[in-house]
Amino acid sequence: MIRRHHLAQRLAAKLIRVSAVALVLAAGLAGCHHKPAVFVIPQIAHAPIELETIPPPDSPLMIATLPVPDLEPPLPPAEPPKPAPRRRPPPKEEPQPPVQVASAPEPAALAIIGTLSTGGDSAPQSQQQAQDLVASILKRIAALPANTANAQKKQIRQIKNFIDQAQKALNSGDAEGAKNLATKAKLLMDDLEKK
Repeated sequence: MIRRHHLAQRLAAKLIRVSAVALVLAAGLAGCHHKPAVFVIPQIAHAPIELETIPPPDSPLMIATLPVPDLEPPLPPAEPPKPAPRRRPPPKEEPQPPVQVASAPEPAALAIIGTLSTGGDSAPQSQQQAQDLVASILKRIAALPANTANAQKKQIRQIKNFIDQAQKALNSGDAEGAKNLATKAKLLMDDLEKK
């Protein structure tokens, strides 16, 4: 067993030596990388080559003469045709419900309902209510905390839009419309303050 071991060690040592020698030889055969190899191209003897002569043609070629064309200035480019406009079908008319004409109320009905007016006496009162409502909403908007105003910009913009419409209605003499718009703004403001 010891013999086998010694034999294996000797073989391994020889293999290492042989491989080392093979590496050295391979490196030597590969050459040095610092010096580029120069290839010499052999010079070929320059011998004159005789060229074949071409015989002249039987008949000389005739060149036809063409008339000189008249050069006119180019025409401007034509505009592309415009597409035909699309025609939309006419809107369908919806049948309107028949208009009912109110007959004059009976005297007994007038007593129950009360007298109808054109808003002469109540118009200043409605105008005043609408103006007061608009003013109170504007005060409430001004009193909002800055963080709430920043967070709810969209809703505040909608409230101010209703207020502007109410002011326009007041200026045009529509007190009831102004009051309705101001009430809508008030409801939005109440909702905003609950948040």
